[in-house]
Amino acid sequence: MIKNQRVTKNHLYSQSSGNIVSDMDGEKVMLSVHKGKYYNLGELGGEIWDLIKEPVTIHELVATLQSQYDVAQTECEEQVTDFINQLLEQGLVKIEDRINS
Repeated sequence: MIKNQRVTKNHLYSQSSGNIVSDMDGEKVMLSVHKGKYYNLGELGGEIWDLIKEPVTIHELVATLQSQYDVAQTECEEQVTDFINQLLEQGLVKIEDRINS
């Protein structure tokens, strides 16, 4: 698990393995098998979780969410960054360096 790493626009983020996710009344809840802890991702958090099945950048996440919701780019970026940071702190996402083409 990576501690004290901050979310940047130059990295790709994806789900860590070992998590069981269920849909409960439109909100996603997750059990981390490694930690033995439950997390309520909520509706939007669950949507972000689905979007990071494959490695994705913060910019790509924000663009996808903005196409679905009426939200300002700055606010969306802040919310997504905060959420990914929380997942990072819990070891629920992986970081990969962005591959420049």
